[in-house]
Amino acid sequence: MRKGKFIQIIAYLILAGFILRFITGIHVPVVAVVFLLLIVLLFTGSKKKSGKKEEQLPTLTKSKEEHYETLGMMNQEIVFFRDTMNTTKKQIIQLQENMNASTKLRAIDLRNDTLRVSKALFKELVKDPKKLHLANHFLYTHLPNLVDLTGKYLEIDNHEIKTKQTYEKLEESAQIIDQVSKLIKKDYEQFVAEDLEDLDVEISLAKNSLNRDNERTDNQK
Repeated sequence: MRKGKFIQIIAYLILAGFILRFITGIHVPVVAVVFLLLIVLLFTGSKKKSGKKEEQLPTLTKSKEEHYETLGMMNQEIVFFRDTMNTTKKQIIQLQENMNASTKLRAIDLRNDTLRVSKALFKELVKDPKKLHLANHFLYTHLPNLVDLTGKYLEIDNHEIKTKQTYEKLEESAQIIDQVSKLIKKDYEQFVAEDLEDLDVEISLAKNSLNRDNERTDNQK
């Protein structure tokens, strides 16, 4: 809140306090209490607003805006997509931190290319927002679950004293993390499957064209 605006509000509140005392005969201490409560409410509201600003989406660049418009996306679709991708980006960053914090988790990541695949799928979605629905499992189930699982794994792994049960739970968690990482890899494969099919069609057409050209060349000899 701007300083001038704040001073103006205080002045109004003080004036209101005097008027209230004059009309109702309320003692000064009561007016003071009311005044302090109002000030607290004002500060609380100010903090909430500032908190909301921290959660605001990054500035939409002109190129991105044009990209969305070219795809025929409505304003609501754009906001939903950007909000989803902003959350996903944060989750991938957190997953990277979690994976790199443990030798066991790094091994799982290397075995399944979890982070590389997650980032690749993120980039594919940025290129084609209209395919957002094709990544539902990745966005709303597998990625969030993996972030939570790796976080819990690290929490247990950081215990000062580990019992037999602790090691068993860690091993069980590692196996589940490995399985979810495999699911993320499948999510990516399914997402790009249509592109691969399109490529197969293009290759087949190109081969047929080459065969026809070769046949014509042979006939002309």
